[in-house]
Amino acid sequence: MSRGPKQHTAVFLGEILALIYMGAIALLARKIGFSLLLFPELAALSHDVFTRPRGKWASQPWQLVLTPTITAFFGLFVVRHTNFNTLALTLIVAVSLLVIKLLKSMMAPAISAGVLPMVLVERSWIYPVTVFAGLSLLALVLLAWKRYAPTNYSLSSEEEIDSKVIDDLEAPPHDRLWSAALLVFVLALAALAQVTGLFFLIFPPLIVVAYEILGHPEVPGWMARPILFPLISFLTAAVGLEFCHVFDAGFVGVIVTMLCSVAILKVFKVHMPPALTVGIIPFVMKAPDYRYPISVLMGTIALMSYFWAYSRLRESAWLRRFHYER
Repeated sequence: MSRGPKQHTAVFLGEILALIYMGAIALLARKIGFSLLLFPELAALSHDVFTRPRGKWASQPWQLVLTPTITAFFGLFVVRHTNFNTLALTLIVAVSLLVIKLLKSMMAPAISAGVLPMVLVERSWIYPVTVFAGLSLLALVLLAWKRYAPTNYSLSSEEEIDSKVIDDLEAPPHDRLWSAALLVFVLALAALAQVTGLFFLIFPPLIVVAYEILGHPEVPGWMARPILFPLISFLTAAVGLEFCHVFDAGFVGVIVTMLCSVAILKVFKVHMPPALTVGIIPFVMKAPDYRYPISVLMGTIALMSYFWAYSRLRESAWLRRFHYER
């Protein structure tokens, strides 16, 4: 995709700002000794809002803070009263969807904030407080960026189409059966994760992607090449795991992981913020190992298979209805 000089500069500056922000958060997390100040979804959110300050997520700076904070509190509350189990995780997702709907929020990453304590088995009340702190800083930087960022450029027709596709995916779902389809997927994969002990089969960004594609099955985007999601997620997971070990989970590792993950997205020419989150997750895990990228690969393949089956079922149901009405 070609960009004009001014648009290219604006995106490049946004990416640099996201790297600086993630590095600062990672350094602060290391200083205070609480890794979850580095809330992994900050990678996806910061990259999207800084490179697309006119996008859907950037248009709701206070929902950016409020929605994930509420779901983080609820997710932690549930985890403090139970261990990892299928019904509890599905309940967290259902309540997160309700919070998003009631607040009229576009922040799908709030689902990840609710689910993360479950898969990490995190029970400290510091977690939602640090989510609030990290997101508040992000919102303040975003407001300044929206004011001073380069805006005197126009998008090409191709860029306008790409931007609309991204905005459509970030908008509230409108498919009538999407919530039921999402909860069935979560229930099934969480049950498999519980049985196998591979909790990251249902890694939090996976549910965010499921929310987007099941709620907007007609939106093309990267789903025109569905194999890209498992491939890119596996690559960013492997990169994150490797640099987490190489740099001893330090802030330099976070910056290098973020940089490499952005480069992977550029190589494949896709806008896929959850893949950035996948690379950061090893930095908040207690003992990340080779099972993490393998779990990510298996989980993404499961989602793509489920989405394919759901799409066929949805199309056939619509087809039967069409013939009946005629």
